[in-house]
Amino acid sequence: MGAPSLFGASPDTSFLAWLTNSIFVSAVVVLAILAFARKAVRNAKIVPDGPQNLFEALVENLYTGMEGIVGRHMIGRSFGLLASLFIYILIANLCSLLPGVGSIGWSHEPPTGPFHSFHEEPAYPLLRPATSDLNLTLALTIVSMTLWFVWTMQEVGPWGFLKHTFGPKGGMTGVMGAILAVVFFFVGFLELISISTRALSLPLRLYGNIFAGENLMGMMMTIGAHWPGWLAAISSVVIPLPFAFLEVGVGLLQALVFTLLTAVYLQLSTSHEDEH
Repeated sequence: MGAPSLFGASPDTSFLAWLTNSIFVSAVVVLAILAFARKAVRNAKIVPDGPQNLFEALVENLYTGMEGIVGRHMIGRSFGLLASLFIYILIANLCSLLPGVGSIGWSHEPPTGPFHSFHEEPAYPLLRPATSDLNLTLALTIVSMTLWFVWTMQEVGPWGFLKHTFGPKGGMTGVMGAILAVVFFFVGFLELISISTRALSLPLRLYGNIFAGENLMGMMMTIGAHWPGWLAAISSVVIPLPFAFLEVGVGLLQALVFTLLTAVYLQLSTSHEDEH
């Protein structure tokens, strides 16, 4: 979960002690996304091509897909969050496959001075995938769940939320309606527990999958470290290849899962009874 600072803890660099290897990679990912978006829309054309075409296709498909989940009444408010989550998490996940990320660093705890002592299987990597740090996945979840709460209160209000959670469904009356009212009242408490667990399941799922993939790739790259020199060099490239393709799929899947679950949670709490 933790990560060493890139600048140690010496008096001269203590003001940068917060800059860990995962935060640095996270900042690089953000700057890369902003640079690509800026390049895509800087000279927008009526008939798009190149980066603009890719950017517009991505945004259009995300908008159409998310609108089908959250509905027309919520897509305008939530699309910025949902698209940002998907794009950022996807790029951050794929960064774990870049050469040097998680594969070079210190074999012992980093000193307070300059970098040194790179090792083939570092205990303290110089660069680390952003989403393999639980602090980042928790931050993404806090932002998502905070906006979920704000938009839910704006759309249905406190009374509407309580009615949706604890109120009886089905429109039955009489004795059966009274029985169902009691049942749904207790079901409402279970629903509140389910809502509270979302803040744990979202970050832990993303963190666990990316952290496990990072360790798997590191293991595959060093599995032949004690073989003869030329064979060890070949094995460090050939053996991880199938797992690298697997990690591309996992990175895409986890970005989709995090974004789609956020959209579903929003739809469940903001849908109106008259909607089909």
